[in-house]
Amino acid sequence: MNPFLQQIILSNPINDYLRVLAVIAIAFLLKRIISLFLANWLYRSVSKKAGNDARQSFLNLVLQPLQVFIILLVSFVALDKLNFPQVLQMKIYHTTTKDLVESVFIGLLIVALIWLCRRGIDFIALIFEEKANQTADLSDNQLIFFFKDFFKVMLVLIGILLVLRFSFNKEIGTLLTGLSLVGAAIALAARESMENLIASFIIFFDKPFVTGDLVKVGLFTGTVEKIGLRSTRIRTFEKTLITVPNKQMVDTIIDNISMRTQRKGEVRIEIDLSTSVNLLRDFTQGLPEKIMATGAESCTVFLLETGKNAHIVQIEYFTTPNESIEAFFMGKEKINWLILEELAQHQISLAAANNRLTVQMQAP
Repeated sequence: MNPFLQQIILSNPINDYLRVLAVIAIAFLLKRIISLFLANWLYRSVSKKAGNDARQSFLNLVLQPLQVFIILLVSFVALDKLNFPQVLQMKIYHTTTKDLVESVFIGLLIVALIWLCRRGIDFIALIFEEKANQTADLSDNQLIFFFKDFFKVMLVLIGILLVLRFSFNKEIGTLLTGLSLVGAAIALAARESMENLIASFIIFFDKPFVTGDLVKVGLFTGTVEKIGLRSTRIRTFEKTLITVPNKQMVDTIIDNISMRTQRKGEVRIEIDLSTSVNLLRDFTQGLPEKIMATGAESCTVFLLETGKNAHIVQIEYFTTPNESIEAFFMGKEKINWLILEELAQHQISLAAANNRLTVQMQAP
């Protein structure tokens, strides 16, 4: 045996240092091969779906945290074979430096493991999302996003408890008992956040709206993009993204525009009092059929009231709710032009007091 390799440096022979470095170096060089082997084994365990795309998606998610976990695990086991240098041994607030180093390593291992598990949840959610996309019901997608976030939060909490147990040697049972009292105080302080969390469960199970629905909340109208644990995100017609607390989404009156059966349009015309009864009757009786010819599903025209200033004609028509907003406004313009043409053809003038055509629309 080479005497040089038997020299003691920091409580360990050089030979032991070389063995540890060799093991860590081999693990570092082979980490990708080992990770690919373990990742393929994990893939077969969590997914029966055969396909290169799904497999590659899984590898992209888990390879990096798996490699970090392998390097940390091999380094921890290898370094454990060395004696902790006596010159570095000291106490820091009743804790030796050796225990402190071990606690840091264990904590890093737990963090890497939780990171790997979170990536696994992302992949499982991806599989369920692909299956949910094959159905017309968007509530499936909504539940997937919700429970993905929920389980990822739970994993973080479990990771924190594991770090407290194995890195700081705290009894979880006693800790949970103490945390229950602290949790009660925190719950009172964070009452609004708890209310939003409970409201998110109400939204998911009561389903007043789902992801993709067009809704009107207060002064805002837009498409629901995501329902989270605390808030709902809505993309407005102005392409802005607003965030509404879930409690408000439950407590306020929500108009789910996607659930309507028809889209309503209203036109209110104030006609000059000099218009004869026969002209007015011909105009109102012939207009519904012509408006329906433009694509409206139904139409009613009636003399709403007459008085000292004008004859007021109310026109109400309904169109299909499935058309785009651009198509709806184009149809609205076509109907307005038709009304103006009919007024000109019948030689009917608008009331001089207002001299305008008033168009009222419900929120599209």
